[in-house]
Amino acid sequence: MERKPPRSHGRLSISANVTPRDAMGPKRLKGAWCAKVITLFPDMFPGVLGGSLTGKALQTGLWALDTIDLRPFGEGKHRNVDDTPAGGGAGLVLRPDVLGRALDMAADNTPSDPMRWPRVYLSPRGRPFTQADAARFAACEGITLLCGRFEGVDQRVIDHYQMEEISLGDFILTGGEIAAQAVLDATLRLIPGVLGNFDSTQEESFSNGLLEHPHYTRPATWRGLSIPEVLTSGDHARVAAWRRAEAETLTQARRPDLWATYLANQTKSGRDKA
Repeated sequence: MERKPPRSHGRLSISANVTPRDAMGPKRLKGAWCAKVITLFPDMFPGVLGGSLTGKALQTGLWALDTIDLRPFGEGKHRNVDDTPAGGGAGLVLRPDVLGRALDMAADNTPSDPMRWPRVYLSPRGRPFTQADAARFAACEGITLLCGRFEGVDQRVIDHYQMEEISLGDFILTGGEIAAQAVLDATLRLIPGVLGNFDSTQEESFSNGLLEHPHYTRPATWRGLSIPEVLTSGDHARVAAWRRAEAETLTQARRPDLWATYLANQTKSGRDKA
């Protein structure tokens, strides 16, 4: 009689190894910007960050990625990291003692000043992430990102470590890993050397409070549609004016919130110059 293979259920062995994992090997330049990511799923990293220009910059040491597996910090034989919500209710909450141990390890050899090293919890109730946040993070020495799971994390962790709460938008993800990669991608491309051409970041959407103007390239005519004449005129002043006008029109139509802020800033700037 053919023997059935043994079931794997209940036989998983979890070994406690609290050493942060360098997601792309040990190579890094001295003083390189560093991201420390606390997650239950370290194998999700570097993910999209390992491709294209951010991946190349990671391999050459322009920035570093340390993933810290939350599971080894768990309690008991099964390394439990969560428990039922105080006061009752559905779901599970990540425990403060478990998170505290992971955050303490992540804090090793990092400055305590959040202006130099922000500590961020990816949360749907957080403040919306903006291009200004990306620029602020890029100007720091590094960042620690906590990826939530289940119903979230014990509030005492957020309070004790004075963590920023950042959201990608008004929707719910299964966990914070995708959000962490999005925040890192937006931040890394502002670090000198990562994109190669830093000037390309200066005319993008949100860099000046407006959405970006439309783009065109060859061929000059495609399926009966032509590039706007002004873009082939060679008149740089006209091109700049056209792009500005298009950016303003798009912003006013698609993002009235951004448009109101832009107009307010323009008014303030005019008063300051007067």
